[in-house]
Amino acid sequence: MHVGILQVHLHVPDAASLKDKRRIIRGLIDRVRAKFEVAGSEVEDQDVWQSAVLGFACVSNDARHAAQVMSKVLDWIRDCPAARVVEHELETL
Repeated sequence: MHVGILQVHLHVPDAASLKDKRRIIRGLIDRVRAKFEVAGSEVEDQDVWQSAVLGFACVSNDARHAAQVMSKVLDWIRDCPAARVVEHELETL
């Protein structure tokens, strides 16, 4: 069993309040979950208006497949206009 793990630090420039940020982040996480069939959640910076740290994971029988899925998730998030990727960590266990 192989697990792909992705942690993404985001800047959310359009968030003027925590309510705005949560709306943007919740939509992003829901779309990623539906499109790539991965688990995802906001894991840090829940109380910071324009910053978010998201974590995503997938399980596969092939390490290469798990890494590819997480790379596609990262690419998709980078193309999202609502948030800007500041930093990321990609790991396969």
